[in-house]
Amino acid sequence: MDDGRRGSGGGRALALIVVAVLGLAGFLGYRGELPGWPLFTGPGTAIAPMPPAPTPPLDRATVAAAVQPAMVHISTATETFGQGAAGSGIVLTAEGQVLTSHHVVKGADTVTVTSVGSGQVWSATVLGYDSGVDIALLELPGAAGLTVARLGNSADVRLHDEVLAIGNAGGAGGTPTSITGNVTDLDSTIVALNSADLSRKALSGMLEIAAAVSSGQSGGALADWRGAIIGVITAASGEHDPEVDREPNGYAVPIDTAMRVVRQIRSGTPTDTVHIGPTATLGVLISDARPSGARIDVAIYGSPAHSAGLADGEVITSIDGRAITSARALRAAINVRKPADTVRLGVLGPGGVERTVTVVLGKGAPN
Repeated sequence: MDDGRRGSGGGRALALIVVAVLGLAGFLGYRGELPGWPLFTGPGTAIAPMPPAPTPPLDRATVAAAVQPAMVHISTATETFGQGAAGSGIVLTAEGQVLTSHHVVKGADTVTVTSVGSGQVWSATVLGYDSGVDIALLELPGAAGLTVARLGNSADVRLHDEVLAIGNAGGAGGTPTSITGNVTDLDSTIVALNSADLSRKALSGMLEIAAAVSSGQSGGALADWRGAIIGVITAASGEHDPEVDREPNGYAVPIDTAMRVVRQIRSGTPTDTVHIGPTATLGVLISDARPSGARIDVAIYGSPAHSAGLADGEVITSIDGRAITSARALRAAINVRKPADTVRLGVLGPGGVERTVTVVLGKGAPN
């Protein structure tokens, strides 16, 4: 019997339809357990209040008022290209750990965070991230006494549950914008387009909601009727399409998934997908080589790769003796290393000439 919980066969079938029908869902960064999870709170920590149990439907104003004090606005800047972005975040600890979307801070040289509750501003540090599920964890140096979000359990979410999406719509700051909708899928798979760098990413296991979430709400909160956070807003399917009579949808990473990443980052142990601490970089743009390897499309001028003599068109075939079969494999290998680490790269040049190049990795932006 299908009770509408996560993992039902119906939800997975619908996810396949979403891929075929929606095609691309745009990321929302603006450019232009469980109940027993430890929150690391101390005596006197303020926690976002639980609103009184409303009568259905969800009381939008009451839930928004409960969630807002534990939210932050995020703005980023990229020095190289002079670009900026804005998004949202959710306060996890009174000492300033903040949950957000990875794509909000991707490529950022600086990350500025403003508390919705107090108006305080910090220059944030990226503690770690998992680009594969689009989750990042930030730290606000010197923060104390912040209001902490109340976390729910996304495993308990059911189809048709009414929820509220809230975040920094349009990147305007001020009072977060909220919108209500119903859960229409518990296990969506989408291909999301990042308008900042035109990269595409497949995301699975997403909560789908029938709501027109907006740019800037990425990293924001998806809350249930109690004001408990059940997801992290990530993407949207776009505007209303009258030709197929389809309304826009929003997508969120389930909070259970997000907190698994947070726990991995807090453990201090990186994986092939979870990066912890400052980001190491070669300073190359790469693609898959044929039949194998990572092709250097561009060795960025002044980068570690360029300084070590790597050139456009060469193919990286190994790193410290480990075979590199694709661009993804090279990214994963760099992901577990740190700035100032020395690596030995096997390189295949024009005419099939092989050589070994030693490179000292530099410090880069989250990627």
